[in-house]
Amino acid sequence: MRHNKKFNHLGRKHSHRKAMLANMAISLIMHKRITTTLPKAKALRVYVEPLITKSKEDTTASRRVVFSYLQNKYAVTELFGAVASKVADRPGGYTRIIKLGRRPSDDAPMAFIELVDFDENMAKTEAKKTRTRRSRKAAPKAEAPVETPAEAPAETEAPAEASAE
Repeated sequence: MRHNKKFNHLGRKHSHRKAMLANMAISLIMHKRITTTLPKAKALRVYVEPLITKSKEDTTASRRVVFSYLQNKYAVTELFGAVASKVADRPGGYTRIIKLGRRPSDDAPMAFIELVDFDENMAKTEAKKTRTRRSRKAAPKAEAPVETPAEAPAETEAPAEASAE
């Protein structure tokens, strides 16, 4: 019986899978977003999120543990520097997976995985969304009197300019 064996082996032996996930984690940390297949992105999320959690505590022991997984001192420096400072107050969920459709050559499901706090476009859209449903109903009433006085002088000046010409 195979109870509690939900681990996706990705069609690789243990050493190959370990090396592939380490390389993908390094690329994700350095570039903040990578494009890959959906199963690899899901496996990478499970691999890299505990490392990001470990990087919140900047001690020699945690740096050595993360280095044992990544084997790249530049990625470890980036993780403990810029990435750890951005995710310091986030309790989890450091990555986002967005599906891209299927690859034309082999019909593999594609996705990109990114670090949540480093996507500038998504941060801007979240900042705009500050209203609740109740305030949206009251907003047009408050905006209507403000726009009316601004439009009235423009209409009275337009006929005067037309008659002068």
